[in-house]
Amino acid sequence: MSLFRLDASILPGTSTSAELADLLEAEWSTAHPGEPVVRRHLGIDPLPADAWMLATTAGFTPDGERTPAQIDALALAADLTAELTDADAVLLAIPLYNFGVSQHVKTWIDLVGAAAGPAAAGLLKDKPTALVTVRGGGYGPGTPREGWDHSTPYLRRILGDFWQADLTVVERELTLAATTPGMEGLKDLAAQQHTEAQEAARHTGRTLAAK
Repeated sequence: MSLFRLDASILPGTSTSAELADLLEAEWSTAHPGEPVVRRHLGIDPLPADAWMLATTAGFTPDGERTPAQIDALALAADLTAELTDADAVLLAIPLYNFGVSQHVKTWIDLVGAAAGPAAAGLLKDKPTALVTVRGGGYGPGTPREGWDHSTPYLRRILGDFWQADLTVVERELTLAATTPGMEGLKDLAAQQHTEAQEAARHTGRTLAAK
């Protein structure tokens, strides 16, 4: 058994998505002691911004005419795809940034698509997969920012519908309530949501390990 874990926080020392992912991973590792966890951290080691363009254009370029940069991009895309397909379970910790999917996460998804080609549809078919996502504010029904989260629906579409993973989503909102002026009245709700998200992460870790 092996677990692939992807982190995407640009603030790894204080990451709220990593906190929940750590709880989930701990439950998985308890059920599978000694089994490998393969890690990639896009926040610490971001992918080259031009890698997707290079890998994609390489697909339209005869082998002997590809540039060294195109060859490197294809190799990187293949490595990223293998990390997913070789794992028995997948854990992705991806925060919401600027109301959408951050550039480094989108590059990762696009590079996997470039390597997999038509096989990207169903890439993770029925593979146990957990998405941990966090949001600094509130985006639920009735809030001023309802509908502004353009990350979570997109990730559900890619992971669950297109890659066909057996997907579970662990979510936490109001992560900035304790430190942001004007959000003082939301501190109690934020604390409650934090506790609920922690339990959801532990439960998902146990579930992921049992599949």
